[in-house]
Amino acid sequence: MIDHAHDLASVRDATDRLLSAVAELDNASVAEPSRLPGWSRGHVLAHIARNADALVNVLEGRPMYVSAEARDADIERDAPRALDAQLADLRESGARFQAAGAAPQDWSRTVELRNGVTDAAARVPFRRWAEVELHHVDLGIGYELEDLPADFTEREIDFLAARFSGHPEVPATRITDGTRVWRTGRGDREGAGTEDTDIKGADAEVTVSGEPADLLGWLAGRRDGAALSVDGGALPALPPL
Repeated sequence: MIDHAHDLASVRDATDRLLSAVAELDNASVAEPSRLPGWSRGHVLAHIARNADALVNVLEGRPMYVSAEARDADIERDAPRALDAQLADLRESGARFQAAGAAPQDWSRTVELRNGVTDAAARVPFRRWAEVELHHVDLGIGYELEDLPADFTEREIDFLAARFSGHPEVPATRITDGTRVWRTGRGDREGAGTEDTDIKGADAEVTVSGEPADLLGWLAGRRDGAALSVDGGALPALPPL
């Protein structure tokens, strides 16, 4: 069961970590390239802030973004700002998200995100948590996938495995960190994790194993999978998120 209150608290903690880390930068380093192709650190910070406001829109029943073009334009507009402006925006947009999450509402309802994607309102805080954690890593300022909270890493692997479940371009794949197992890709019927590491599943064509951070990095497009072990074929190429 999704615990939105727990996830809102986790978002707050992740945001505090991000703010503390970004406060150690300077204007020059904010303008330097991030780990995301074509984006400076300023682009990443602007995106994190605008995503907070977009998810406030979702929780309050408005479209997440006016349009894809407006979303991109807002990020480009805000990316060149000085460090103090970036920090203030991160802090204030994060507070707006927390306030929206604290407002009474029906967490069981279905909400609409980008590109027609729908989800339970109760999962929106986790989606925000993922934005803050993964983009903190994308800044390339010393926070790595190995530094992510263990419960977040497990849940994000589960979330991404479910996202690729049944995808026609992804072979049926068994994913394991040696303790837990997830299944994804063509022919997957479950899309969810299991702790039974002895069951390979009749549909599994490829088994991918490794450390949780490396599995998450591969699934999230942050690592090339070179540190993973693969049995039964080549490492599956995953579509963009």
